[in-house]
Amino acid sequence: MADGSGAPARPEAPPVISGLSAFAEDYDVILCDVWGVVHNGLAAFAAACDALEKVRAAGGHVILVSNAPRPSRHVATILDQLGASRTAYDTIVTSGDVTHLLLAAQPGAQVYHLGPDRDLGLYEGLDLTLAPLEAAQTVVCTGLFDDTCETADDYQPMLQQMRLRNMPFICANPDIVVERGAQLIYCAGAIAEAYDALGGQAVYCGKPHAPIYEIAMKKAEELRGRPVERTRVLGIGDALRTDITGASRAGLDSLFIAGGIHAAELNAEDGAAPDLQALSHLFQGQPQPRGVMTRLSW
Repeated sequence: MADGSGAPARPEAPPVISGLSAFAEDYDVILCDVWGVVHNGLAAFAAACDALEKVRAAGGHVILVSNAPRPSRHVATILDQLGASRTAYDTIVTSGDVTHLLLAAQPGAQVYHLGPDRDLGLYEGLDLTLAPLEAAQTVVCTGLFDDTCETADDYQPMLQQMRLRNMPFICANPDIVVERGAQLIYCAGAIAEAYDALGGQAVYCGKPHAPIYEIAMKKAEELRGRPVERTRVLGIGDALRTDITGASRAGLDSLFIAGGIHAAELNAEDGAAPDLQALSHLFQGQPQPRGVMTRLSW
């Protein structure tokens, strides 16, 4: 379509809204991302927690859906430490939970853990042995060994060894990057993509892939005590690739938080409103959220 000058019309940006209250009553269930929406890796966002508490006070249910490569109970503890109130949500579903179920179906497996020691709680209660790479049958990647200084490029020699053996590769966190304060740090998804680029085939356990949404929807029906129409469920997140695309694939509406990992490209840093031209460019040809906010608030 062209404008009056004959030039192609600029695609419209998704609508920027002032708060979740603009359409919260249209939904019974909120599936809310955690890192980038509820907290930034250093502290919880009080306004976001307040908005989610108001959803629950009005009779809705809030399920935090995270690509954290840890069981949900561990994420709850982290949220406590960051200052997020447990009254802001009903339950949590993580990609770690999905990974745990996948590994439970492989009793006796020899597993190589690629990631920091803080993620070892993922294997609690499982019938498996953590083994060195040369003895392992399966790789489980939860992240980088040192995400303060490494990138996926540092893992090329190791990934090439895995590819030569055609090792199954389970990605317990499909995120490429997340924000930690004002910095972006690499996650397991970056390593999994590098493995795919070598001809390997990673299995992704979190957003935007279907299994985590199926588990979240089952939790929603348990909370509400009846079937839940997907038109009554809203996904909230700060990542186009995982949160917004995942919600769209699952048949859900979404709310995009511009002040997260896309903040720099949208000029939405430090609470600034996103640049509309940059916003329209980001979503050109992509799933469209119902609304956009810089940070989640009521």
